[in-house]
Amino acid sequence: MINNILVMPIIISFIVSLFLMPFWIRKAKQIGLLWDDMNKLRAEKVAGSGGIIAVLGFVIGILVYISFRVFYLKDADGLLVRILALLSSVLLLAGIGLIDDLLGWQHGGLSIKSRLILVALAAIPLIAINAGSSGISLPFLGQVNLGLIYPLVIIPIGILGATTTYNFLAGFNGLEAGQGIIILGAMSLVAFLTGNSWLAIIGLCMLASLLAFLVYNLTPASIFPGDSLTYSVGGLMAIMAILGNFEKIAVFFFIPYIIEVGLKLRGKLVKQSFGQPQKDGSIELKYDKVYGLTHLSILILKKIGIKPTEKKVVYGIWLCQILIVVIGLIIFREGIFKII
Repeated sequence: MINNILVMPIIISFIVSLFLMPFWIRKAKQIGLLWDDMNKLRAEKVAGSGGIIAVLGFVIGILVYISFRVFYLKDADGLLVRILALLSSVLLLAGIGLIDDLLGWQHGGLSIKSRLILVALAAIPLIAINAGSSGISLPFLGQVNLGLIYPLVIIPIGILGATTTYNFLAGFNGLEAGQGIIILGAMSLVAFLTGNSWLAIIGLCMLASLLAFLVYNLTPASIFPGDSLTYSVGGLMAIMAILGNFEKIAVFFFIPYIIEVGLKLRGKLVKQSFGQPQKDGSIELKYDKVYGLTHLSILILKKIGIKPTEKKVVYGIWLCQILIVVIGLIIFREGIFKII
């Protein structure tokens, strides 16, 4: 009975996102919130900032889960405080992302300084409840208690790092949502296996919203996510790792994003992830060098004799992410499976 009820928040997150997305698409077209589909030869205008609806579906699902804990489980412990802090941070990140979207990424959006400050401030709800564990294991030093350094420094840096890096790997139809589904699915599994089933449900609520969003975001996309999605999903991943105390494996899952940051720095953060669309529907490299994983995916597909298309480039990155997840689960298996 309880297990059936716990599925409801996940289903509700999916349904809300699935059925409200067409409404957002129509409204975005009416007000001119439209962006170019850059990997198409004829860049058609596509509705933007659809990620805010995915976040809405997630929020409603979490509120249903909270009501279940309050009215059915009579939950009065500190768990609700942690859930509400998580929800507050995700909403702050979604709002910051939406502001950035409305200001227009093609015109610079928020300045880098403003963006970093605002994203760091989104960590305040977690700092306020002293989230996570300040004890960390360091090579040669063993277990070290960071005390106030953890909530005041490590938590903001973690959220800032996850949010900004997750936003780097983007620009192809379905890429951001699919990556979120893979990583959140893996993190939800880790949360469940380490005794944080409540955190697993939260991760699965966002995963369900992203699945619904992906229905409209796959090639050819009728909606783009925008920073309202990438900020909130990237931030949620960091928050789950902090609250579940599995930061190490979360960082491992983020290896593709760490590589992406390195490639973007190679291009001095000005080279874009887009490809160069061709008349036959394929995509060629936009630059002479590789400045992102999307470029690397195009290059690898060509090397193995496969015509690179937008879908195949995205699928290639998804496959890479899945492999990273599987390797991470194997490497960290002792810490993950020790309770079962």
